[in-house]
Amino acid sequence: MKAKRKQLVGKVVSNKMSKTIVVEIEDLIMHSLYKKSVKWTKKIKSHDERNECSIGDLVRVEETRPLSKDKHYRLVEIIEKAK
Repeated sequence: MKAKRKQLVGKVVSNKMSKTIVVEIEDLIMHSLYKKSVKWTKKIKSHDERNECSIGDLVRVEETRPLSKDKHYRLVEIIEKAK
């Protein structure tokens, strides 16, 4: 049985590399001591086989085997194209 892979939703911030996009993941987390919401952001590199993403697109990415030194996600779908 295959393990369930982690899926994340984020915004494309760069598509300058060939077949690679940089996706910014945003989340609100609760601060452990002060109990206040803190915005948490992380940039990940994702594989885009057909170079179809543009900057500002909302995309869903999925965890996969390491494809390069720091590329461990692949594009599943484009949820919303940038205007």
